[in-house]
Amino acid sequence: MRILALMTDAYGGYGGIAQYNRDLLRALSASDLVHDVLVLPRLGQAAEGECPSKIRQLRPITSKLFYVFDTMLRTARNRRFDILFCGHIHLAPLAMLVGRIFRIPVWLQTHGIDAWDCPSALVRASSERATLITSVSRYTRSRILDWMNIDPFRVRVLSNTVRPVFTPGPPRADVLRRFGLSGRKVVLTVARISKSDEYKGHARVIEAMSAVRAAQPDALYVIVGDGDGRSDLEDLVAQGNLGPAVRFLGRLDDDDVLALYRSSDVFVMPSTKEGFGIVFVEAAASGLSVIGGNTDGSADALADGKIGQMIDPHSQNELISAILAALGDGARLSPDAVKRYSFPNFAGHVDALLQDFLRGGQGCLRS
Repeated sequence: MRILALMTDAYGGYGGIAQYNRDLLRALSASDLVHDVLVLPRLGQAAEGECPSKIRQLRPITSKLFYVFDTMLRTARNRRFDILFCGHIHLAPLAMLVGRIFRIPVWLQTHGIDAWDCPSALVRASSERATLITSVSRYTRSRILDWMNIDPFRVRVLSNTVRPVFTPGPPRADVLRRFGLSGRKVVLTVARISKSDEYKGHARVIEAMSAVRAAQPDALYVIVGDGDGRSDLEDLVAQGNLGPAVRFLGRLDDDDVLALYRSSDVFVMPSTKEGFGIVFVEAAASGLSVIGGNTDGSADALADGKIGQMIDPHSQNELISAILAALGDGARLSPDAVKRYSFPNFAGHVDALLQDFLRGGQGCLRS
């Protein structure tokens, strides 16, 4: 099978969607059912040799008009694509136009809040024409079925996968010293800090730290990530005189993030609008206790409580109690709990979806 993939970003990109796309492309590359994949990204430049075999990612095109033109031109020149993969719902109108003109079945991927409410009539009409729609969680699937007029059987869940680098290991004393965390009870969050991502709950954890430190004076809230919302959080810290209780580390590479997962006491992200939340699984796979919300896609990442503790993310009392319980317990999570999100399982689900396309879509569409 030959696949044309329209993606916001993949190799060379940063964030959860880019990582999801890289994992998906790796699974497609590993499949015996796939001959090659041509990736047309809006953002992100792949480094030389970074893409796996069978994957060819072109240079990004940030201009919407040029991106449309380039997609149409490349599809017209190569009419042998068997699937058109659309990696973001905002690209659905273009994907459906190309799919209809060149008679290519479309596979649409949906993630989080961008797909929870119908973005526009055009996006709705375009999305409903997809042969297959996959979503990262049951919650996202249920939200799109609220506004799409589509057979539910055509909407499948294809959850994120955790990278094998995230495994348990001993605490890293050198990393703790480098970041000034030695001797502290570390409460960790790894996430973007943008104004549009306030739902992730950084502010609620900051506000909880006064009560947490009253019971655990050595507790320190460590925030990994960056974005245009950082200054607002820093102002909140200053207003509450919480400077000794909160540490901003900025954006870190995978090695440092893994070391912090292994060296912290609890991971917490009381998100209210999470599509999935792969950081929960990464932290848990590294052996760290995890706390997340129970009102969104976090429930899938936490496996309904099997991987971590689920709380009402709006309840400060539940948040404080959960953090204190984790700091007092000191227990580490067994990595076996996250095996369901292993790459072999993810690749197996991808292969099953490709088999449906080979059968002419019978598995995706009811006759």
